[in-house]
Amino acid sequence: MEEAVPQPSLRDRRSAPAAHAAGVRAMFDRIAPRYDLLNRIVSGGMDQRWRRRVVEEVARAPRGSYVDLCAGTLDLAAMLAAAFPRERVVAVDLAEEMMRAGREKAPRVETVAGDVCALPFEDATFAAATCGFGVRNVSSVEAFASEALRVLRPGGALVVLEAFHPERPLGAALHRAYVGRVFPALGALLVRDRAPYEYFVQSVGAFLSRRDFERLLQNAGFSRVRGFDVFLGLAGIVVGEK
Repeated sequence: MEEAVPQPSLRDRRSAPAAHAAGVRAMFDRIAPRYDLLNRIVSGGMDQRWRRRVVEEVARAPRGSYVDLCAGTLDLAAMLAAAFPRERVVAVDLAEEMMRAGREKAPRVETVAGDVCALPFEDATFAAATCGFGVRNVSSVEAFASEALRVLRPGGALVVLEAFHPERPLGAALHRAYVGRVFPALGALLVRDRAPYEYFVQSVGAFLSRRDFERLLQNAGFSRVRGFDVFLGLAGIVVGEK
């Protein structure tokens, strides 16, 4: 009999963070081979354009080592490595299979399998930290923010790209009509696994709005926090400085 694969549960985020993390890791390891394909199809390639906006924000930060948190299949880490060829780039993710699936994109990027809520780095190690579509999956957003702040050098920046809970009526309608229906259907068709994409829809609905996330970063100790929406509010970018 095959061992049951744990599923991430939003109820576990605070009550059982270890179980939540195990479920997230197993889910993303399972869909790693088709993850990039589905992202490109669902977003029409716009997810790559949004990641390039993140890199543009990083270019405004001091030069130095960079860390990509919840790095997935290394899309954003690869862009950082290409944009800053002389700088060290480190990718951190719980799901080793996701990073392994993206290895060819970013051969010089260092990969670390670990929890972004308990980073294995010294204080003030990095000039910038990024995170693309991963904060919704962490066991504690507060711990994520605290750890990102800790490992940044003074003057460094955290740049987060995320599908925040939509605030605008048009964004909320698009989320219900497109993300709420198309995402799970395509997941079932292309990956033959509807559950991860149903989890995505639920996690967006249960997550913070962009403005709420900005306030959380301010409360965590970040300064000059600012954010803006992309594609009618279906996603947003938030920048905070140390």
